[in-house]
Amino acid sequence: MRAPLAKVFQEEETEEINMTPMLDVVFIMLIFFIVTASFVKEAGIDVNRPEAATAVKKQRANILVAISDKGEVWINKRQIDIRAVQANIERLKAENPQGSVVIQADKKATTEILIKVMDASRAAGAFDVSIAAQES
Repeated sequence: MRAPLAKVFQEEETEEINMTPMLDVVFIMLIFFIVTASFVKEAGIDVNRPEAATAVKKQRANILVAISDKGEVWINKRQIDIRAVQANIERLKAENPQGSVVIQADKKATTEILIKVMDASRAAGAFDVSIAAQES
């Protein structure tokens, strides 16, 4: 037997598009892009790096240390005392054992502060220490 015409129209009105699978796919893609994205790390301040003709771009710089022209030392957007550099780098090295240290020293920063930061980095166990320079 055939269903009455009113019942057929009633069934058509109650049917809806299920959006749940599409939302699941969108959220999975969002999670994928967040996990695989490489975020730009900054030391905390902008420095005027000196120029070097032989500057080479380093692919993986995980621990950034900035030295301002006033002798301030910045790690992870925090100004720290020169005596705390070793402890901070030890902590960051424990989080990422493969990480390398890149020191971004201002043109007008003193060599004394730069050497202290390099010594503290090596004392913390980071033997891959580089100094950032601007490509000329």
